[in-house]
Amino acid sequence: MASPPKALAKQLLDSYERVGGINNIDNANLPSKSAIKDICCQLLELLFPGYYCNEIIRSSSAEAITTNKIVHLHQVLSLEITKSLEFSPPEGELLGDYNQKAKDLTCNFLQKLPELRQISSTDVEAAFDGDPAASCYEEIILAYPCIEAISIQRMAHVLDQLGITLIPRMMTEWAHSRTGIDIHPGAKIGSYFFIDHGTGVVIGETCVIGHHVKIYHGVTLGARSTSGGQRLRGLRRHPTIEDYVTIYPGATILGGETVIGSHSTVGGNVFILNSVPAHSLVTYEKGSVVVQDKTSMKPANA
Repeated sequence: MASPPKALAKQLLDSYERVGGINNIDNANLPSKSAIKDICCQLLELLFPGYYCNEIIRSSSAEAITTNKIVHLHQVLSLEITKSLEFSPPEGELLGDYNQKAKDLTCNFLQKLPELRQISSTDVEAAFDGDPAASCYEEIILAYPCIEAISIQRMAHVLDQLGITLIPRMMTEWAHSRTGIDIHPGAKIGSYFFIDHGTGVVIGETCVIGHHVKIYHGVTLGARSTSGGQRLRGLRRHPTIEDYVTIYPGATILGGETVIGSHSTVGGNVFILNSVPAHSLVTYEKGSVVVQDKTSMKPANA
């Protein structure tokens, strides 16, 4: 080494003093990225038993295996939620011992798993029904990145709604790194949601997506502008996609007031800043966005 270890350590310590904001020394312990990764894997094992583990699960041993997984998950997730609460105490509460509160929140979250399994089954069904290349549900669960990304987001959304910070975003970013699908945990997503291929999809924090929505790769559901920075926190910035909408590759839909009406189809590479009515076909022709009524194929009032 060019510098002895002690000299280099001194230089780094000096930089810790000079460069603030990226140090976490003498502060609350933060949730562990490796622990959150393991928690995501364990949650997927519970949502899709027999798909995310090596051992065969027999009916005779399913209860014992599932119980043990829940007990272990409660322990490790409670610890990480405690760290989150210590980092960002609930509004109106004084800093204190959050161990019991973390355990209670973990129980509340785990109670949602049966409901999350039910809605995840609709996503698998939507993927199978929406892709003629799919041969079976097993292929969907094992090979389609959207199932992992959407399932993790749905679980992260529950934690987000419980007021837990850091962990939900860490979960969805873990899924993002594996699938190329970036869904903020704050987004509200209905049942039967299918993202075909998925690479490059971005869904923003305040986006609302209805039931039976299908989108393709490269789609962005984003904000018109983020130049306002932190002043925009908490405001609606992302679009609403109503039921039975299909959005083709490369489409960009922006804005908190933008609504894509139900049963509409948005063509590839379309850039949309304004709402379109239900039953619309939106395409890009000769340098302009064209909105037509699908039921009559006549121009519709956008």
